[in-house]
Amino acid sequence: MSVNEAEMLMSSVIHPLEPLSEAELKQAVRIVRESGKLGPRVRFVSVALHEPEKSVVLAYEDDEPFEREAFLVLLDNADGNCYEAIVSLTRNAVTSWEYIPGAHPNIMLDEFEECEAAVKASPEFREAIAKRGITDLDLVMVDPWSAGNFGRSEEETTRLSRTLSWVRSDPTDNGYARPIEGVIAVVDLNMMEVIRVEDYGVVPLPPNAGNYSPDRVGSLREDIKPLEITQPEGPSFTFEGHEVNWQKWNFRFGFNPREGLVIHTVNYLDNGKKRPVLYRASLSEMVVPYGDPGPTQYTKNAFDAGEYGIGALANSLEYGCDCVGHIQYFDAVMTNSRGEIMKIKNAICMHEEDYGILWKHTDWRTNDVEVRRSRRLVISSISTVANYEYGFFWYFYQDGTIQFEVKLTGILSTGGFMPDEKPKYGTLVAPQLYAPNHQHFFNMRLDMMVDGQNNSVYEVNTVPETEGEHNPWGNAFYAESTLLDRESNAKRNIDLSTARYWKVVNEQSLNEMGQPVSYKLMTGENCAPMAGPKSSLLKRAGFITNHVWVTPYNRKEMHAGGQYPNQSAGDDGLAVWTEADRPLANTDVVLWYTMGHNHIPRPEDWPVMPAHYIGFMLKPVGFFNANPGIDVPPSVKPAAAGAGHCGGKHACSP
Repeated sequence: MSVNEAEMLMSSVIHPLEPLSEAELKQAVRIVRESGKLGPRVRFVSVALHEPEKSVVLAYEDDEPFEREAFLVLLDNADGNCYEAIVSLTRNAVTSWEYIPGAHPNIMLDEFEECEAAVKASPEFREAIAKRGITDLDLVMVDPWSAGNFGRSEEETTRLSRTLSWVRSDPTDNGYARPIEGVIAVVDLNMMEVIRVEDYGVVPLPPNAGNYSPDRVGSLREDIKPLEITQPEGPSFTFEGHEVNWQKWNFRFGFNPREGLVIHTVNYLDNGKKRPVLYRASLSEMVVPYGDPGPTQYTKNAFDAGEYGIGALANSLEYGCDCVGHIQYFDAVMTNSRGEIMKIKNAICMHEEDYGILWKHTDWRTNDVEVRRSRRLVISSISTVANYEYGFFWYFYQDGTIQFEVKLTGILSTGGFMPDEKPKYGTLVAPQLYAPNHQHFFNMRLDMMVDGQNNSVYEVNTVPETEGEHNPWGNAFYAESTLLDRESNAKRNIDLSTARYWKVVNEQSLNEMGQPVSYKLMTGENCAPMAGPKSSLLKRAGFITNHVWVTPYNRKEMHAGGQYPNQSAGDDGLAVWTEADRPLANTDVVLWYTMGHNHIPRPEDWPVMPAHYIGFMLKPVGFFNANPGIDVPPSVKPAAAGAGHCGGKHACSP
């Protein structure tokens, strides 16, 4: 492609934050291949948009020219070396090439199948499973778990997987019902060879199936009537490319192999003024530590974003199943490890949902009733990481609230247990089948921009007033705000005893009461890590030791567990960066929130887990002068309920 052809390609891109198109991905791969820097065994770990500097994005005006760049992570399987490259698509050239010493890039999707094939080809593995009466390799499932870092020399030099395996009873059986307990195949992923098989003793296969497809669960419920969601005039949102307008919200979204769904440049239109709230919001990292010290379980500390790639594992969503209503789907386009285009059709779903009552009041003196229905915009994606499913949902509300929610479902990671024994560190979910105790931690990176780039973060605790003449009845309490002015005092945890929350404040922007405008972080379910302070987990995932962290903006600080968490020793990431103790007041701040789910499995979680929800909200505090949802019009009542709108005297009476 010539420079002129590249310029023509760029002219079709409508904004600097648009994800790379299929043509741009192909161009980036071709430019790197033609640079002469690649050996014959190089894998493309990821190819994604190299986001421009924040100043460039915020200053951008329609139709202005801008440079288009791709960021690539590359792995040479021949020597294990990792490289980062920046490619200018505008100039058709590699503009940066850097060797990253000691980095072990994540396990790629196409390596899953290659690793499984390598394990099944191992004579040592075949011998181990033959001891357990397993001879049909076609029915064996092998999951490539990351190896972690436990101080072994091989973890520094070799990119590894410690695989777990299960066996199906037939090709469509739920294999997770029958773990091949006690067998670990350790694989060199660069050579794609089994370097050893660890056998910790034969445990019988659990006797029961764990199937969940409708043809295997028996009789289905017959008393469910149709529930239809219709929007005869279409949805209320509009979009161009990846820019969305809905109600008074305006934002962009992107998608990349590591983080998956990313929200950009969130603004609220307030009395004709476009007011910024967030610059960028994403899942920065997640980790799932297991709490069983047994030889097949203790290494299970999966960093699902940094070690696997949440975006690369996204599902193709199906209408009426994953999303209902008037749906707008968006594809995700990326490359596989060979640099070939991989398109995930319908990876992103956008739609509206009714969400109950937005606000209501009945004047009991006049019998006048005013009620407004709440509606929210949903943008979501769902990823499958081996046995688990994670749904990632962003919600925008009419009252200025933003919500993020993870929906956890899928299948428990299981192990076999001896008959008549009970596990201490897990739960029997079927005879001789147990699920280990574990936790799920999600760290969200929230690059805040509340009415502008210069913000401060305050911790707010509700404090009971001291006793005395000023509090004669002992009932008084007040909110006490404390500025988090440096990184050292901005490592904070939830405290239910003071109803603690945090707010991001713009002290240069005041509402009509003279109060600085702000948004507050409203936390939901959370927990603390159960691993000890000297554990491998806390060395590598220091970000889970606090629920809230605050840092000054640095475009290189994107992932709470570091750029390359796979087999890392914990020498990068949020816990390391904040040792600099940088000042935070009245600057461009990033708010990091870690939320955790403590999962002690239940029999009811088997064979497929009912979805568990965990999340948080960003809610306006003094950002508006009054309820921003006051102008939502009354709903039209259905014909069966009589003509007219919801509102007015006896409006909602039957």
